[in-house]
Amino acid sequence: MRSARLALALDTSALTLPSEGMIAVYRPQMGDDLSVLPPDRVTVLTGFKPDHDHFARLHSVQAAPSYAAAIVCLPRSREAGRALIARAASEVAPGGWIAVDGQKTDGIDTALKDLRGRVDLSESLSKAHGKLASFAAGPDLSDWQARTSDVGGFQTLPGVFSADGPDRGSVLLAGALPEKLSGKVADLGAGWGYLAAEILKHPGVKRLDLVEAEADALTAARVNITDPRARFHWADATTFRPETLLDAVVMNPPFHTGRAADPALGNAFIRAARRMLAPNGSLWLVANRHLPYDGALAESFLVVQEVAGDGGFRVIHATKPKRAKT
Repeated sequence: MRSARLALALDTSALTLPSEGMIAVYRPQMGDDLSVLPPDRVTVLTGFKPDHDHFARLHSVQAAPSYAAAIVCLPRSREAGRALIARAASEVAPGGWIAVDGQKTDGIDTALKDLRGRVDLSESLSKAHGKLASFAAGPDLSDWQARTSDVGGFQTLPGVFSADGPDRGSVLLAGALPEKLSGKVADLGAGWGYLAAEILKHPGVKRLDLVEAEADALTAARVNITDPRARFHWADATTFRPETLLDAVVMNPPFHTGRAADPALGNAFIRAARRMLAPNGSLWLVANRHLPYDGALAESFLVVQEVAGDGGFRVIHATKPKRAKT
């Protein structure tokens, strides 16, 4: 979808590739085809680890500014989208173009409307249920830059999961954790650190690995969690390997890929937890009741119990992880 709009913009000369310099692409997602751009001049800038690792095999990643041009792949969060546009405006050399591209379902119409009051924006190109428009770098959009929020003493950033405060599932899970939680523990998909703070209230916990794929969330977690038992990992939880096998895994796994529910993601978290746990280790999981995790739980653990919950969520305690098939 994104590639179709980029190709249309280049074919119609709505965008013209600069003769030299790097072209920054902010927050593309795995599956986005950037082949219409010169591969040796593309740098991908994303804080989401699976996307970062995917594009690192194809392009430069995180190359330093300034850039000759940029493409902002609009995220769903309006504040996070504004922050990305402001970042691009500050990192592209004056006169270089900045294209803003997104799906209608992700708020591209609102983003372009917001921009038209601030910059000389081109006419938008519509294709594949989305739009693309561009402007020349130069306008000061610094008031759109990302700013931290304080939520009950915790720092959060725009666009991270549950940026306005702990979600109901995490609160339920924290309340269900046993007083004697102990040993080496991992928080998979740790976000900005709410569950980690609750886990570290248990004095028997010797070490806590916070595993989070979103760099902004992990940045906030480093501020929020100062306990020396905490270790921070910018990593994909589904492939993370702890230093040693763990006594417990605690998690409120994500279950969306974009706007669509994707139970496969939560199932991958469950299977990853099994691989990380010692033979006597246990999993503490909260999930929406409608998500079909029972198969992965039965495949991965001998004992699975619902220990808490409400009308929308259930808290699962799973023990006796099964040995992975070889």
